[in-house]
Amino acid sequence: MGNEGQSLSELVSFLESLPEPHILCDRDYRILAANDAYRQHWMGSTDIVGRKCFEVSHRFTVPCDQAGESCPLQRSLRSGQRERVLHLHHTPRGEAFENIELSPIRDAAGEIAYYIEKLEPLPGARTLAHAQGLIGRSPPFLAMMEMVARVAPSNAAVLLQGESGTGKELVAGAIHQMSRRADGPFVAVDCSGLAETLFESELFGHERGAFTGAVARKVGLIEAASGGTLFLDEVGDIPLSIQVKLLRLLETGTFRRVGSPELRKAEVRIVSATHRPLNDMVADGRFRQDLFYRLNIFPIELPPLRLRGNDILLLAESLLARVSGGRAIGLSAEASDWLGTYPFPGNVRELRNILERACLLCDGDEIRRQHLPQLNTSVAQISTPVPAKYTTSESASLAELARAFAGNRKALARHLGLSERTLYRRLKALRLD
Repeated sequence: MGNEGQSLSELVSFLESLPEPHILCDRDYRILAANDAYRQHWMGSTDIVGRKCFEVSHRFTVPCDQAGESCPLQRSLRSGQRERVLHLHHTPRGEAFENIELSPIRDAAGEIAYYIEKLEPLPGARTLAHAQGLIGRSPPFLAMMEMVARVAPSNAAVLLQGESGTGKELVAGAIHQMSRRADGPFVAVDCSGLAETLFESELFGHERGAFTGAVARKVGLIEAASGGTLFLDEVGDIPLSIQVKLLRLLETGTFRRVGSPELRKAEVRIVSATHRPLNDMVADGRFRQDLFYRLNIFPIELPPLRLRGNDILLLAESLLARVSGGRAIGLSAEASDWLGTYPFPGNVRELRNILERACLLCDGDEIRRQHLPQLNTSVAQISTPVPAKYTTSESASLAELARAFAGNRKALARHLGLSERTLYRRLKALRLD
């Protein structure tokens, strides 16, 4: 017992020597010690020793894994290794995303006896997230944010994939703000909004006289993003002729302005996004395989709103404050119920539009069911492209959409962002060819 007490005392002394917030826990989630950095920056004068970690950080009455979150302690018990997760914690300054690194401490018999937990707030994460709408507590959302937190400090290329309206530009902005490039520019390029003839000039810049109408030298968006992040939205729409030059940029870090022989160095990080199935586009020859591998170093899947559960109402509350024009307006129980069951094929973008319209229709201080759209699921599915990855239910949605779509198969393929061959293959699997 004396040796155990001495070991515990040495662990507590070790914690106090660390500049970052740390706590010491036992296997039963009980906090045995907290260093000065933790007490000062997270809990102030609150006495946390003897309380459970999930009670202090989350105000839960049960461990995280029983409350629907990932529990690093349980993960470490299973793996026997150090574990790292992202959690949304309660702090004196409100809720904040924090990286948790949990390291097991073994006794003389080799059994895990204690855990040292390090907490690290994400730089600017809460401010940026709440300002721009990256709000959520659901497991799919937190899993996505954990991936964001892991990749942000690096310079790795990131490919964001997800349905339209899931907030890919917001996530790209969060990656930038959490990176070492946060003080540099964040330049977003809508690849679907540029004509092929202008694409190269916009991206790489041009010299005076490079082509008809080039009356002055122009700095391209790559140079404008120097020292920061270049976000290529809808990267699947980049013409093949430009894909070759973008590949060279990623491989060598160099480029040339249109009309210039001079090789320029680019110091940018590339984050790209698409709702298109790039794997199918590579198979069809519409997207270069080598470029896909360069962009897809760290893929992140953005969950559709329909899979995020109670995040819908959290987002609705935040969005209402922005679209209500300064009015104090809330949701009735029936409106909340409707929002909670509607599938949101247009995702967060559709939720915002629905709430903005409801605010205009509502004369009082509470949005009711009659202020919300009179739409059924099938109408919503027809109005918005279905996702590229299909579950059983989404295959049924594709079948329903194919039967109801007024245009021909070519128009349907364009509507879904698929090649005709890919659409035909999927319809054939559903016996609708």
